[in-house]
Amino acid sequence: MKKSPLPVQNVNRSDKNFAGKEALVKLLRWHFGHADFRGKQLEAIQAVVSGRDCFCLMPTGGGKSICYQIPALAKPGIVLVVSPLIALMENQVMALKEKGIAAEYLSSTQATHVRNKIHEDLDSGKPSVRLLYVTPELIATKGFMLKLRKLHHRGLLNLIAIDEAHCISSWGHDFRPSYRQLSTLRDSLADVPVLALTATAAPKVQKDVIESLSLRNPLVLKSSFNRPNIFYEVRYKNLIDNAYTDLCNLLKSCGNICAIIYCLERTTCDDLSLHLSSTGISSAAYHAGLNSNLRSTVLDDWLSSKKQVIVATVAFGMGIDKKDVRMVCHFNVPKSMESFYQESGRAGRDQLPSRSVLYYGVDDRKKMEFLLRNSENKKSPSSSSKKPTSDFEQILRYCEGSGCRRKKILESFGEKFPVQQCNKTCDACKHPNQVARSLEELTTTASRRHNSSRVFITSSSDNKTNEGQYSEFWNRNEDGSNSDEEISDSDDGADVVKSLAGPKLSRKLGVDEKLVLLERAEEKYNESNKQVKKSEKNAISETLRESSKQRLLNELTKVLQLLGVKEIESQNASEFLENECYRKYSKAGKSFYYSQIASTVRWLGTATRDELMTRLSSMAREEEEEPSGEPILVTEPVENIEEEDRNTYTAELQVDEPTQLLVTSPSRSPIRLPEIPSFSEFVNRRKMKHSTEGSDGKKPSKVMKLQ
Repeated sequence: MKKSPLPVQNVNRSDKNFAGKEALVKLLRWHFGHADFRGKQLEAIQAVVSGRDCFCLMPTGGGKSICYQIPALAKPGIVLVVSPLIALMENQVMALKEKGIAAEYLSSTQATHVRNKIHEDLDSGKPSVRLLYVTPELIATKGFMLKLRKLHHRGLLNLIAIDEAHCISSWGHDFRPSYRQLSTLRDSLADVPVLALTATAAPKVQKDVIESLSLRNPLVLKSSFNRPNIFYEVRYKNLIDNAYTDLCNLLKSCGNICAIIYCLERTTCDDLSLHLSSTGISSAAYHAGLNSNLRSTVLDDWLSSKKQVIVATVAFGMGIDKKDVRMVCHFNVPKSMESFYQESGRAGRDQLPSRSVLYYGVDDRKKMEFLLRNSENKKSPSSSSKKPTSDFEQILRYCEGSGCRRKKILESFGEKFPVQQCNKTCDACKHPNQVARSLEELTTTASRRHNSSRVFITSSSDNKTNEGQYSEFWNRNEDGSNSDEEISDSDDGADVVKSLAGPKLSRKLGVDEKLVLLERAEEKYNESNKQVKKSEKNAISETLRESSKQRLLNELTKVLQLLGVKEIESQNASEFLENECYRKYSKAGKSFYYSQIASTVRWLGTATRDELMTRLSSMAREEEEEPSGEPILVTEPVENIEEEDRNTYTAELQVDEPTQLLVTSPSRSPIRLPEIPSFSEFVNRRKMKHSTEGSDGKKPSKVMKLQ
């Protein structure tokens, strides 16, 4: 039942009465349905209602939002909430409106008339809004700051709540420069209490947040970081035959549970989600590479439990209030203990038994170490600050150590924890011998790989790194973003060729000497080439296509049974639909292809019998129009090429080029095009040709100089 908003004018009591426990508990029960406050909630609420600054540190799922939502109901006026994510603001505002609480948010994603309506309400004599959510970027604008001053002058601004306050600290794991500008709030709105909230903050971060926000004599509240309902476990990729299969078996063994799987790269999200779907696990990928409509659909399906598992990059989940997540899995090693704690803490928000599983691999460690070192050099090349790598060392100790996992987590936040209190709620305490054997085997395996198969590639920047002349080559993806979410293992073959070719060819060398050097460079490149071109990395593999066909077949079989359609053969229809997606997006890459497959699967679930028959009827027409015999590719002669080269080479024209002639004949087999020769074969053939011409008394042709 939707409750009506609590009117501002009905609350006319002194500040002392506002902070009374009985009145606050009554509001909590009426609007949120909770019997009593948890942890430090009541202390934080009483502090800010009485006008005192407060720094509140609560674990994920500890109920931080209650600490500023109840004050908005207890006192007249407006509570300003600063939030880092628009999705988080939308989620909370929607939930508050369902409870009958007048809440709004302002962002650039809203329609102009919606924003204008909110501004009109703020400028009115008695604003109806009780909680106003904004981003730190909006507060930094002069126009909005002027509006806040006017609200303050009218006595309508009673609290400023800063959610995810660790973002203001350069020592925090999610530092955002825009948060730094919030320090001006104290200068402009001096007597308005400030509430800073965060779920993850080491002692150094806590001090930095308090100083940056200029909190005056704040009440500092710290809840325990311990999440006793979460079981912590580490699995080692190097000791597992197939990590994908292991994860599938793990999810199936837990039943039909709700889970989040975090991956470092978008491509891993897509591939892993497809693999899970092909084994019968309802899953979907979620990352910035998908269009906004598809992301919204995936999120809605997961929140409504239509999808069991969501495979996402690390940006997903902040502020998402889904209490029944039973498992959070990190398929790649996180960059810090703070990130790991916050992400794993999204499991078991309902306080029921849940699980955190981290898949640790030596290759993942090397990738992350390189990325963090590169990040340090970009931010401050001359600085001696090693914060990212030092934070990463904490997560390495968590993965590579044999002691209690829970103790390592809590000690990283400055909290002492007796091992006996773990009560075997981590794998290291429950199976110590098994973990010790795994770590010993991991050390042996890693050492063997290091000595026998380590591959070094010269850095594309031509500069030596801190660890010597060589470093492992690792690039961002094509969009050049610096976001950790968008890390990709794409690389540039040109840089590899450059490194293999060595120094530039001297101009004093003759043509023959240059040809010899280039032949050697080609041979060296072919022998040690381990790189994958961007186009190949983004290409749609046959394995991916087969998985997509199987996914479409599973969905189509169910739909045909439900609709009672017997005229359509499901195997042929699934191949037809997959071919449609492939033809449309084969050149765009597998991310777009996968999105189209997912869209087609959703369409099948909602399509009527007539719609299904109409779309698949074109399949029968294509089969009827398919010509007999094999197509023969006829190529037009290429000008400016000698007769021998014409006989040797045949240009294969693309399908979309108008010059291509396609001739079909049932009696003739297609022309087999010769393979393109390597550079050395081409040079050797040219040498033989000129030597033959010389022996016949003909003047050899002039060889073009290499530029």
